Amino acid sequence: MGRKDIRIAYLLQVHKNPDQLNKFIRQISEDGHSDVYVHIDKKSFDAVSTGIIKAGNIKIVEERIDVKWGDISQVDATLCLLRGVEKSGQKYDFVCLRSGQDLLVRNALVCYLEANKNKIFMNARKLGNAHPDAYFWKIKWPRFTRKRYDSVLHPCRILRSAFIRLYKFGINIMPNPNRLPLDPYRGSQWFCIPGIVAEYIVDYLGKNPWYYETFKNALAPDEYFFQTIIMNSPYASDVVCNNLTYLRFGHSHRDNNHPVTLTMKSIPEIEKSEMFFARKFDQAVDNEVIEYFCRRCASL
Repeated sequence: MGRKDIRIAYLLQVHKNPDQLNKFIRQISEDGHSDVYVHIDKKSFDAVSTGIIKAGNIKIVEERIDVKWGDISQVDATLCLLRGVEKSGQKYDFVCLRSGQDLLVRNALVCYLEANKNKIFMNARKLGNAHPDAYFWKIKWPRFTRKRYDSVLHPCRILRSAFIRLYKFGINIMPNPNRLPLDPYRGSQWFCIPGIVAEYIVDYLGKNPWYYETFKNALAPDEYFFQTIIMNSPYASDVVCNNLTYLRFGHSHRDNNHPVTLTMKSIPEIEKSEMFFARKFDQAVDNEVIEYFCRRCASL
């Protein structure tokens, strides 16, 4: 296959800043290789949808999920996008899940994927059902604990910490009634996978409804859901433990589980990483760094 024939489906989960989003869409879609499927958070659909550029290769999925941090709704939004690709009837060499606050930060992504067209770019490390972090899926987490609370003194965050501490002492007061008969894997939710693997995921979930139920009340299931399917599949040997994304987590109690917003000061570190994508960017914090990468980078 020549490079001009490679096809990529970008799946974007977005919730704000349509002007910024449009800049990312132009980076990834104006090369003639790509279609863009967009899921807009239900909470901000009206404000965002009208601002997205219109083109034949940009498709906003109809289903609207109210996406919340740490909740199965993160997975639901990704599934909406994967099913949108399936319904399109189009065949893609790669399916890349990104956020609306990503940017391309390195050129020649299409060439790179063409040279690695059977590889799965996804972070995944094996945990095992006996791993101390198994509380993420072995506890049936109440919905109010599956939300982001910035203050360490928030009662719900304190309660969540108490559940974890009890679990690690061997006490699970709210066990998940669903068992996971697979080896669990954990990693970042963002991935770039061959189209045939995306098809495998949708097919697997259709044939194994128990799998979704196992993660329905898990904490942060987006860090396990797709990783565990793929790493227990016939495609596991194709996984490259690299999701092609630069991000940096905070160090304070408020943001130690969340990527920090990147600025002009981050450029040397981003470019040194040699990753193709970076997140997260925010035009309200530093628009100059967004313009910098938009001038310099395209997927060709």
